[in-house]
Amino acid sequence: MQVIYENYARSLATYLSAQLRAPVQMEVLSVEQLTYEEFIRSIPNPTILNIFSFYPLEGSAIMEINPNLGFAFLDRLLGGPGYAPPKIRALTEIEQTVIERIAQRMLDYLQEPWGSIIELEPSLERVETNPQFTQLVSPTEIMMIVSLETQMADVLGMVNICIPFLVLEPILEKLSVHYYYSSSSQKATQENIDSIRHKLENTRVPVKVILGTTTITVMDLLELNIGDVVQLDRSIKKDLEVVIGQRTKFLGKPGVLENRMSIQVSHIIEEGIEDE
Repeated sequence: MQVIYENYARSLATYLSAQLRAPVQMEVLSVEQLTYEEFIRSIPNPTILNIFSFYPLEGSAIMEINPNLGFAFLDRLLGGPGYAPPKIRALTEIEQTVIERIAQRMLDYLQEPWGSIIELEPSLERVETNPQFTQLVSPTEIMMIVSLETQMADVLGMVNICIPFLVLEPILEKLSVHYYYSSSSQKATQENIDSIRHKLENTRVPVKVILGTTTITVMDLLELNIGDVVQLDRSIKKDLEVVIGQRTKFLGKPGVLENRMSIQVSHIIEEGIEDE
């Protein structure tokens, strides 16, 4: 669980940083077992409780977002600087709708780190604010609590993921580091390799041809006018550089094809290898 949620924290921090347009840092503070009653007593009231399903596993789990952190997220999403209100209150209807959307995206990022154990489809069921009214399981039921310490600017808070033991019971034998890493290494199948290759082959990359370069004074630059000629440092007999992305990959000869300027490759600068 520690390994799974360390990967999750990295992915989620990247997503939140982009979504909130502010640097977000997340790390796993603890992974522990508590009863449901102990968990409910340890969180503030009101708070932001996102109850979600863990399909195909049966039952529901909770992602609790500390209210200071949750309201800071809302403030950023609604155009503010990212501060929590001085007094914590219940969510308005608009705020709850915004929280539901971002909570579902946060849950979606659980799929990849859990992928080596089981293919999950987490789905948000509802958002609650009063822990006392959220009776997910019996008070004595054992829960797995993963606490993620989260910081956005000066706001520090916790994101707690609470999963009942009954939900995890069908896959307990798979929750081992040995199984996790052995499953991860087996994923490099020929089917996956072919899929990645197909996607790469259809990726569009920028190509540019460098006619030449030169150096002039600022005075000459300011006096440039229409019709002036700038002499480059390349002979017309030399091949031109063909740049792919940021790397010179080919040399070629300029020409015209179907009334468009073109380049004919004459030399390969650096041959790619299969592993690259």
